[in-house]
Amino acid sequence: MNKAAETLFISQPSLTNAVKDLEKEVGISIFLRTSRGVIPTREGEEFLLYARQLYQQYELIHEKYIETKNIKRKFGVSTQHYSFVVKAFVDTVKQFGTLNYEFAIRETKTFDVICDVGNFKSEIGLLYLNDFNRKVIEKMLDENDCEFKKLIDCDAYVYIWKNHPLADRKSISFDELKDYPCLSFEQGENGSFYFAEEILSTNEYQRTIKATDRATMLNLMVGLNGYTLCSGIICEELNGEDYIAVPFEADEDNPNSSMEIGYIIKKNTVPSQIGDVFIKELSRYLNV
Repeated sequence: MNKAAETLFISQPSLTNAVKDLEKEVGISIFLRTSRGVIPTREGEEFLLYARQLYQQYELIHEKYIETKNIKRKFGVSTQHYSFVVKAFVDTVKQFGTLNYEFAIRETKTFDVICDVGNFKSEIGLLYLNDFNRKVIEKMLDENDCEFKKLIDCDAYVYIWKNHPLADRKSISFDELKDYPCLSFEQGENGSFYFAEEILSTNEYQRTIKATDRATMLNLMVGLNGYTLCSGIICEELNGEDYIAVPFEADEDNPNSSMEIGYIIKKNTVPSQIGDVFIKELSRYLNV
């Protein structure tokens, strides 16, 4: 409370009284007072969530309609692990610069991508839908008051190191991959098959390794001849030329599941100026 009061340039007792008045007005205890300070109550956490959403909406209005020379505008993106998203983000930052803007990009779990946009932590999220995960993801999007906007449809590719034993194949079947570890991004406590970033997530893989970041995934491709199933959209400018995407060869038991990649935003909202440029950079890179 002392630090908050300093930030607001008011006295600590004034802030404490203001919080107590607010608690009285809304009829709940927002904070629990302890000898070590204050912590949010369960009701308080929910209240703060709504308060944060209101403040984010205020920032968007302030950015669009009010001159803010001395305030850094904020823009955040949460995404599954896609190099083309980072490329679009880089090109967006170059257009606006970092002097007057505060940017954030979060390569994270699928569940968190949706929650970040739902909680206004990020303005835009990137993920994919297919026939397998659609109902579950769309239900969660609806619960978080978000909507999905399609960018592109992609078939499955096998993403490997350029010196992988199968790198010279025109296509690679599931059976040919059985001797190599399948790499996938860990989804944490919400590690449902429906949140997997890789298609065919319900298949029985004899060898699997989970990772939490893209750099480690690339290292495992080189060190262990690992592979992952992806959209085939890779950015050589950022990842280099050491990795290739080979078409996945479907069969009766392992059909080529199409990925519908797109972005999510809050319902009934208009992207900010930066958000609009970012979406255009995504579309330009994907040729859509």
